Amino acid sequence: MAEKKATTKKAATETKAPAAKKSTTTKKAAVKDVVAVNAENIGFKAGDVYQALAAAERALTVEEIAQAASISNEETLLGLGWLFKEGKLLSAEDNKVVLA
Repeated sequence: MAEKKATTKKAATETKAPAAKKSTTTKKAAVKDVVAVNAENIGFKAGDVYQALAAAERALTVEEIAQAASISNEETLLGLGWLFKEGKLLSAEDNKVVLA
């Protein structure tokens, strides 16, 4: 009799419709720009900033420099710091920067 109950349960579970798979959506985390902080990388970003300011021939904001140089605001600030330290930049009105 025990065997009969076991087969009955098995038969009952086999006749059940398979459970529908839940649709799982994976959220992709927003990828932030990773800035490598080393002298070589910052030096290259300073060069990008310098070239953007030289091409514009006027004072620019950080956002304008970043857009002109195709780099992030963080990279722009690193480059600006490098150039300020070397004395190649001057502060202008309205948070703008110009070549010295």
